[in-house]
Amino acid sequence: MAYKKDQGRMARMTAFWLLAILIFYGCSSLQELLITQFSAGLGDPIGGIRVPILGMDLSPALLISGTVLAGALFLLYRWEETPKNADLLIETEQELRKVAWPSLDEAINGSWTVVLTVSFLMAFLFVADMVLIRLARLILVGGG
Repeated sequence: MAYKKDQGRMARMTAFWLLAILIFYGCSSLQELLITQFSAGLGDPIGGIRVPILGMDLSPALLISGTVLAGALFLLYRWEETPKNADLLIETEQELRKVAWPSLDEAINGSWTVVLTVSFLMAFLFVADMVLIRLARLILVGGG
């Protein structure tokens, strides 16, 4: 049972941080949008204060995007901690461990099979299209 809890915790952490990266990207895009689209002072520094860790001037755009980031991360954390979602992540990870991944030779052989099948189908459809075009001309134009 402890192993299952550890798996669930690891799966939740991985999902959380991957989604957190996407949320961070969205918030940084929001900050740039606020600075460029709303030039009525949202990009201007507040009192010359500089945020040391970020190396950026404190501005209303930074405060807005930082607030959105904090709120989104809090909501993401709360959402992932619900038992239903946690169990789903655990089950997904367990199913992925059961997958039999192909070896390199199997992957190459499978790729060649797909390439040859698609090439044959493409040639067949090309010939069938040419035959149908000539047949349609013969019917509609009268052999001209």
